[in-house]
Amino acid sequence: MALGRRRPDQGKRGSVPLQDPWAFTLADKQWYNLSWLWDVIASVLFQYTGFSGLTLLVVACGAVIVGYLTYACLDRGASALAVCISVFSACLLYPAFATAPNIYLAASPNTFTMLFCVIFYAECLTATRRFLLPLMMVLWVNLHGGFVLGILVLGIFCGAALLRRDWANFKIHSFVGAGCLVAILCNPLGWHISDGVTATLGHFVQASITEWMSYSQNMTMPGSIPGIIYILAFVALELRYGGSSPVPLESRLLSWLFLVLGLYQFRYMSFFFLFSTVPLALHIHRMLPKRLNNLEVQKSLLAAGIIGLCALPVTFMRMEPALGLPEMLSQQDALYLQKHFSHRRILNHWNVGGLLIFRTHGSVPVFVDGRAATAYPDALLRDYFELAEWEIDESAWDTVLEKYNIDAVLWVKAHDGLRRFLVDERLEGSIYGLL
Repeated sequence: MALGRRRPDQGKRGSVPLQDPWAFTLADKQWYNLSWLWDVIASVLFQYTGFSGLTLLVVACGAVIVGYLTYACLDRGASALAVCISVFSACLLYPAFATAPNIYLAASPNTFTMLFCVIFYAECLTATRRFLLPLMMVLWVNLHGGFVLGILVLGIFCGAALLRRDWANFKIHSFVGAGCLVAILCNPLGWHISDGVTATLGHFVQASITEWMSYSQNMTMPGSIPGIIYILAFVALELRYGGSSPVPLESRLLSWLFLVLGLYQFRYMSFFFLFSTVPLALHIHRMLPKRLNNLEVQKSLLAAGIIGLCALPVTFMRMEPALGLPEMLSQQDALYLQKHFSHRRILNHWNVGGLLIFRTHGSVPVFVDGRAATAYPDALLRDYFELAEWEIDESAWDTVLEKYNIDAVLWVKAHDGLRRFLVDERLEGSIYGLL
């Protein structure tokens, strides 16, 4: 297997590379970069504004999400107080996954998938600007592989209209869905983008990635208590008022679907919190006292919103020094690696792969990183995960060290047994490193 070769077109600018330019283990694997437009946006923002610019972009996306959810809840007839409780709760909880170095919301294309999911959901629910959704899909398909959720949302609305024999809305949703399917082809990979999506979904590597594991495997105490309370409240209210509450069928189907998916794979729990906002607001509205002065509540909420808006700049200024990438690999470490390892084969830990690419600008080739099946051959990934156990499999390590001609290992400090094994028995006399 010829490792480390780069395609002749990889050095060109202005085009999306078809093969990963940063790894020496890629063989002939095609790189399905499903978020190339996000890479461009994030790179420009980071170049001119630093990590703070990315954070502000995420905050702006969050503001749009809040606006759309509020609009959808009010449009269905929920009171201002019920909407405030529901939207505030959901928006506190939907950033459900954040573990270094994969900062799920602060610097990730997942943000746009959640944003567009809410837009598709609200536009279909309120039946206002549905014909603009194919144009939004052109953006979404180039920002993140989660664009398939937009087709799912449209499919749910189309199916619900069919069940109600609402032929007018069935035709509209079908037409919009067809437009979105055509829009999916507006990307550098064309129809081959489906290969990139299927390379991720259902891949064996998901069993070893935290966000693809089950909800129970990601539960921590006491951090998970608010989310558990929200889930139990939603289920209890659905069972109590489900048959008599005016909750749209589409909202109910999407909420329950993503609750089940979220329990199975944790990354989907964020979408449950977002889609369940409308049903929860309508249930809470039903429970509130009928004599509640809605106008006075609105005035109080408006005052609270103004105070919160004024507090945001102060909060940002106090937090800004703490914003940044995790220090698993510092810039000083990167400079050392560039000086001594630019032409060496480093077997790096999965979690440091992306940081190694970022800090060294690709001058130190990586063994693997979080792009997983979209960039690396299955054989390489199987080899890596044989090493990712706490118990050292000496045979597996010997096989990988020899197969890939490894010169150095970049791993976590806590694995003291691995350090002794490598230094004393396998990499003696060579340059090695542990984070």
